[in-house]
Parts: sequence; C-alpha cells; structure tokens
Amino acid sequence: MTNNILITSVGKRVTLTKMFQQTLKLYFPYGRVYTTDMNPPMAPAGLISDGCFSVPRVTAPDYIDALLNLCIDNNIRVVIPTIDTELLVLSEHKKEFQLKGIEPIVSDLDFIQVCRDKRKTSKYMLDLDIRVPNPVNKYSPTFPLFAKPYDGSLSKDLYIIRQQSDLTPEILEHPKLIFMEYIDKNEYKEYTVDMYYGCDHKVKSIVPRERLEIRAGEINKGFTRKNYLVNYLKDRMGYLAGVIGCICIQLFYRESDNDVVGIEINPRFGGGYPLSFYAGANFPENIIKEYILNETVKYSDSWRDTTLMLRYDSEVVIYENGESCYF
Repeated sequence: MTNNILITSVGKRVTLTKMFQQTLKLYFPYGRVYTTDMNPPMAPAGLISDGCFSVPRVTAPDYIDALLNLCIDNNIRVVIPTIDTELLVLSEHKKEFQLKGIEPIVSDLDFIQVCRDKRKTSKYMLDLDIRVPNPVNKYSPTFPLFAKPYDGSLSKDLYIIRQQSDLTPEILEHPKLIFMEYIDKNEYKEYTVDMYYGCDHKVKSIVPRERLEIRAGEINKGFTRKNYLVNYLKDRMGYLAGVIGCICIQLFYRESDNDVVGIEINPRFGGGYPLSFYAGANFPENIIKEYILNETVKYSDSWRDTTLMLRYDSEVVIYENGESCYF
C-alpha cells in the first residue's frame, strides 16, 4: 500500500509542507511528502520537501496526464492542490485519479465553480442564510462603497470608493468589477474561518481566525477565536453537498449585535491555515486518517482559543555545491 502525499504548485508553502511531513511520519515513518512546481529549483517549499517535480503550467493540455503519471510513478496516495486554477482542472478529472487509487482532496466541480465566481458565491451564502454586502448600482451609487473583481484573488484590484471623484472611468469601465456595500473595519472585525469537511461532506472542525494584520492577502498577525462564529457556521454549513477537505470562508463580524457578513469562500488550504494547525486543528491528520487509513473523523472543537500567530520572513539558502540550509 502506498502512503505518499503530493502537494502541488507548492511555491513558498514551506510551513504547510512541513506540517504534512511531520504528521505523515507519525503514522508512516517512511512516508514521503513530494511537491510540484513549474520551477523546482526556485521553489523554497520544494527544496524542503522529499522531492519536487517540474510540471507543465496548470492550464496546459498535458498537465493532467503529466500529474497523473507522476503520481503513479511515485506511489502517491493523496494530492493536495494549493491554487485556485488547479482546483477547477483537478475537480474535472478527479475520477481519473481515483481509478488509480489516488485521491485529490478537491471538492466537486459545482462547488469549485461557485467559489471561483464571487457573484455565485454571494447567492450561495444567501441560500445558507449568511448575509452578504448589499449590491450597489455604480451609476447611481451611495458612498462609501467597495469594488472588487468577481474572479479576483490575492487582494488585487480592490477599491474603496468614498466619494464621486474616486469613481474614475477606469473603475467604472472595468469589466470584472462588482460594486457593493462597504463594510467599515472600525465596526467589524475581519475573519477567515478554516473548516474541514469529511468524506461524508459534514464539517469536522471550525476555527475562526481574527485577521489583525494582512500582507499580500494573507494573515500576518492573528488570533484564533472560539466565539459566536463557530455555532453560527455549524448551524448553516454543517453539511455542504460535494464539499471535502479544507475550505476557508472570509467574513466580517460585529460583536455588538452578532452581525455576520460573508465575503468569499476558498475551497482549499488558505495561507493562514498554519495558525489553526498550531492551535490544534490538525487537518493533515484528518486527511491521513480518512484517505489513507480509511478511518472516520468526528467533529472536534478541541483546538486552543486565543492562540496568537506573529509571522516573520525566513530563508532557504543554496550553496554552489548544491548544499542547502533553511533558517
């Protein structure tokens, strides 16, 4: 039986790679965590993994064949995708991997498509009884308002528009921008909530992370909060058809009246997941138990409240002789 794991498009995800390595070795001392990247020598997480393989661009026609052959050749049991464009193509070809005994941890295509288009995401959350920002007509706006691309990521092309003069022709004519109510961060706290869904599509863990400081769209400083949001989301998102593995939902929360405003859903490990892991919500272990050991995972809220994460930069250094060090 093969027990190796593959993390795709690994890039800088050093911490996520280490978490899978140390968790897998608890169960399988000889298990390997491999990675892929378009340019392995320049991928820090690839260098600390048990082997990093070059693959074509995810949009290339030969990507799936290359990835599937790589998995077969290296006895991969589980595939962990990390970028949005991968999720679409892997969900479309999921059965091809499963027929070879390989499990991509990606939700069904319908859910991935909902998450990739923020207009569909808003309707999905409304159907779950989660409030979303009210839409604003850009030709007769009320201020302040907020605009973002319906398919954006990494906090790119975001606009806070406080007055008419801010509503430039460039913004008005942008084909992908959607316009909505501005949520005041002086009133609301910003959260990302890590949620793990089992093979039965039921939620097994809910960890709200308060975002105190953000860099490049990811949490830089933050706390875990065992608060109102846990039961709020469990009641509304306890079962989601076709959803498996880690997802993270971004929202705003006003404590004075428990008002919750949903923003978006990312159906993959988010960049801030390490905070949830350090607090005790071990999603890699859940994946190993379900997809390698064939065990049932039960709902747990045993993670530690008010865990603070402060991020800093570190380095991987490669010497002329090929020796590497990471600090």
